[in-house]
Amino acid sequence: MIDKELLDILACPACKADVELKDNKIVCKKCGRKYPVRDGIPIMLVDEAE
Repeated sequence: MIDKELLDILACPACKADVELKDNKIVCKKCGRKYPVRDGIPIMLVDEAE
């Protein structure tokens, strides 16, 4: 599980918008890219996004 404080400081690396946690993925609120979470660590790389 991702800590709420961490989610508050994370931003989408592609468009710099806020993100939220949905279905164990970090989802950008603006562009909709979905970043995986592996072993509790968000992988915030544009190349890894869906």
